[in-house]
Amino acid sequence: MNRNMQEKIELEHQAARLFMRLYEQKFGIPMRHIWHNEPKKPDVSCYLDDQRLDLEIAHLYGSEAEAKLILGREANIRTLEALHRLIEVPVDQRLLNALNAILASKAEKSYHSDRVWLVLRNANPLWSRQDFATNLHQVTLPVAHPFEQIWVIGDMKGLSGILRLFP
Repeated sequence: MNRNMQEKIELEHQAARLFMRLYEQKFGIPMRHIWHNEPKKPDVSCYLDDQRLDLEIAHLYGSEAEAKLILGREANIRTLEALHRLIEVPVDQRLLNALNAILASKAEKSYHSDRVWLVLRNANPLWSRQDFATNLHQVTLPVAHPFEQIWVIGDMKGLSGILRLFP
């Protein structure tokens, strides 16, 4: 397995464990035992109060250029130019653009699973859980998607908690 794939899996597991802990704290319902799945299944599986639940995990960085910066990748001239162009787009609009794009992309997937929740972990330090809550009415959720519920972890460490986007 290459380094990028290993990093992706580690980030997914971190996000899943964080979400499970925050969900359990908020609702008092135990979430336990994650394991990684193969393609055609959501990223991780767990038990929610003794019933199997699959979680599709995604990280919301904003743009590709922001992702490179947030992940500590080397910034070449094209990355720096892209970041410079982002200054012209209001922060709330960038959040909505990124959120709507990831929701549209994930909605196109299909999974071999009975129950799938989508968990989006906000990785962009410019946004918080409150920004998601404030802009919730402007989110474009595709009509057809495979998710029973859609959640956002408000920040990388989960300090701002979780927010349910759907239903």
